[in-house]
Amino acid sequence: MSSKIIAIVGRPNVGKSTLFNRLVEQRKAIVDETAGVTRDRNYGKGEWNGTEFSVIDTGGYVVNSDDIFEAEINKQVHLAIDEADVVLFAVDVESGVTDLDEAIANILRRGKKPVVLAVNKVDNNSRILDAQEFYGLGLGEIYCISSMTGSGTGDLLDVLVDMLPKTDADDEDSELPHLSVVGRPNVGKSSFINALIGEERNIVTNVAGTTRDSIHTRYNKFGLDFMIVDTAGLRKKSKVNEDLEFYSVLRSVRTIENSDVCLLMIDAERGVEAQDVNIFNLILRNKKGVVILVNKWDLIEKDSKTTKKFAEEIKKKIAPFVDVPILFISALTKQRVHKALETAIDVFKRRKQKVKTSELNEVLLEAIESYGPPSTKGKYIKIKYVTQLPSPTPSFAFFANLPQYIKAPYKRYLENQIRENFNFTGVPIQIYFRQK
Repeated sequence: MSSKIIAIVGRPNVGKSTLFNRLVEQRKAIVDETAGVTRDRNYGKGEWNGTEFSVIDTGGYVVNSDDIFEAEINKQVHLAIDEADVVLFAVDVESGVTDLDEAIANILRRGKKPVVLAVNKVDNNSRILDAQEFYGLGLGEIYCISSMTGSGTGDLLDVLVDMLPKTDADDEDSELPHLSVVGRPNVGKSSFINALIGEERNIVTNVAGTTRDSIHTRYNKFGLDFMIVDTAGLRKKSKVNEDLEFYSVLRSVRTIENSDVCLLMIDAERGVEAQDVNIFNLILRNKKGVVILVNKWDLIEKDSKTTKKFAEEIKKKIAPFVDVPILFISALTKQRVHKALETAIDVFKRRKQKVKTSELNEVLLEAIESYGPPSTKGKYIKIKYVTQLPSPTPSFAFFANLPQYIKAPYKRYLENQIRENFNFTGVPIQIYFRQK
């Protein structure tokens, strides 16, 4: 498994967001709530010529001083260089080469990541001539595009995809379950990993990780055999400052994409925060299995209803997908740590399960008969048949006479029927309606 990440960098108002939307074909947003400032961090999935990749837009920055501005850009570009496989540097032909463009180019030239220079807003021949000055940035070939009209983006995507790392299909560990521990900084991910591997060091073998701080560890004891990704090695706060939250999301993107099942860790003392929900939505968007671990449960004063109330609060925040295992653990005392692993392996197995077509139709056609899809525009909708698709993650196709008229509420009803009759706890499932 190999995640592939393209990061878009550049100064404000060069059209990064429009370019981002063009590459992923729809708008996706991650909200980073920093004290006093709210910024949107855009993350999306793209596909070109059969290659899937992630795109991260590092966003624009509005500050008063050029010095602060440059420091902020330095920080953001360094983050992008650290985490991305390819850096897409966007500039604006209308304003020409600016001091900030040169500052970013200097950072990118010193980095070791491949850089693609996209000159945006080139929508006529005279602007193609104007774009030639960007060769002066010393970043090699320039690619003239118009993110607004889409002109030149096909050639740009050809180059970007060609630069992405090729997936190693011969990875000897590719058949093992890949679990990852994700969450906000300081929720106890390190303690959890140490609780697992600290008992018998000889069972640990380190495999080269996909990022500088991530370590893939082989875990093989107590009848369990899997790869676990330790992303606990986040940078110190002093080095990341207010971008710590953005950095954790950036790191989570890659980690989640390299996983089969994600153990999302929440701090019991702080409760469910916006960043937890953001990471949970990342997991769903990537169709990965999920187990929620509420850590530091030993520090909470409890009565007979505390656990139930906490679980209900979590489900309220993550709705509508609430069919998720929630475990209350303590990495420090090792309370339920092994149970967390067993649950994650169960979710991995459920994510791989295939339901027989005959069983699906027997159960679901009866549910459809008792509560059919509401008629739309006077047209009667009839679902005749359902089958599980041969996809890597659970996906189901319902064949109907008028699939275009089936609305989201009825789709949720069918998903609930699948979940009630077949165990897919912790696993996102996809439902499609097709013409019979």
